[in-house]
Amino acid sequence: MKYTKALITSSFIAICATGALANDSVTIAVQLEPPNLDPTGGAAQAIDTVMYHNVFEGLTRFESDGAVVPSLAQSWDISEDGLTYTFHLAAGVMFHDGTAMDSADVVFSLDRARAEDSTNAQKALFESIASVEAVDPLTVKVTLSQPNGSFLFNMAWGDAVIVAEESIADIATNPIGTGAYKFSDWAQGDKIELTRNDDYWGEAPAIETATFRFISDPTAAFAAVMAEDVDAFAGFPAPENLPQFDADPRFTVLRGNTEGETILAMNNKMPPFDDVLVREAVSHAIDRQAIIDGALYGIGTPIGTHFAPHNPDYVDLTANSNYDPEKARALLAEAGFEDGFTTTLKLPPPSYARRGGEIIAAQLRDVGIEAEISNLEWAQWLEEVFNGKDFGLSIVSHTEPMDISIYANPDYYFQYDNPDFQAIMTELEATADPAARSALLAQAQTMISEDYVNGYLFELAYPTVVKAELQGMWENQPTASVDVTALSWAE
Repeated sequence: MKYTKALITSSFIAICATGALANDSVTIAVQLEPPNLDPTGGAAQAIDTVMYHNVFEGLTRFESDGAVVPSLAQSWDISEDGLTYTFHLAAGVMFHDGTAMDSADVVFSLDRARAEDSTNAQKALFESIASVEAVDPLTVKVTLSQPNGSFLFNMAWGDAVIVAEESIADIATNPIGTGAYKFSDWAQGDKIELTRNDDYWGEAPAIETATFRFISDPTAAFAAVMAEDVDAFAGFPAPENLPQFDADPRFTVLRGNTEGETILAMNNKMPPFDDVLVREAVSHAIDRQAIIDGALYGIGTPIGTHFAPHNPDYVDLTANSNYDPEKARALLAEAGFEDGFTTTLKLPPPSYARRGGEIIAAQLRDVGIEAEISNLEWAQWLEEVFNGKDFGLSIVSHTEPMDISIYANPDYYFQYDNPDFQAIMTELEATADPAARSALLAQAQTMISEDYVNGYLFELAYPTVVKAELQGMWENQPTASVDVTALSWAE
């Protein structure tokens, strides 16, 4: 089988009626600042928001509609047994430091990601790789241990971008990629600046300089947009203000969806959450719609498992954990907690977590569970919750696409260890038939829902407020990204 595609064109430079160049800079606000700038070594989605496709590129990539298309790999051949992928790389690709990108860099990147000591947050994406071989400077052969119907999809993740061994030591603070934009400056706590890469191997984007500003406070976000201090706010954190922007002709409001399954994470190895009765009680104590209405002003879709409702394979399992505080109290009594218990609720910075956490804490208190809230910055959350697993409860949106496979990793931060689920994921990886894959995904969704691994809250909406003249902002978020290469100013 052979797959090819012509180079994907980006936005062209807009020309004003006078013949002069239109505005060639843009300032985009986002709520979260990345803790570092290495998408291959950090779990925070905020890294990809700035870096994905702008600075770093992978063999394949996601388009705005979620389609997986060629990127650094312009085409590929797949063996009949599905075990060998031969990637044909784009010619003339240079890293931002002037060194050539070739097959050796692909070998380094994939071997580094799958190494035993890898710190890649999505190391499971690479587990099916048996070997990576540079056939010639522009050809790479990847051999899998078993067929993987998701392999090209996996290679589109930000965690799978291609990096160079020569610059890897400083990648967290001085990222050097192959993308249409070079990293220019990072004023921590304020902004990151990118500059157009004049030596880019693909189509030159319209925007010359892009500034990402970090505005975490919803009130400050509203003020910055209204004052036109920013040209767009991606993932606007104050949904209560959206009607005001709707009525203002200066702005366009995009109400997109994400791949963000927002969960009340439970530490499945920490008592009392190691008891499925307690996890079920927590799940029935939660009123999803009250959280969506109170924290998100009605923008959000309830979920009953870790899967995006817009995916055709989604199974609606919300009834498994319907709001039923009486049942929650009975389950707690059955588990031996007639008088309830006290636990921690550690919250990262996003407003859905901070606002939602207050509502959930009140709902849990109503059934006898006292959740002590700790508001953490992202670096703290990654250290204590994601890496340290030092938490009882937490709220976070998992924005990675099709990431139900994280439940097959017993070392993942919520520490769910179920061999039956792991077997389903192993079978899924080896299955290419669409109907068979759909059946396995339905089994997987049902299993984690009935095991009450986490409290499944809602699919995170993604409202973006943008100046009416700015074109090309993604409406939906098939992956966490603000794709500057797609932006241009109207004439």
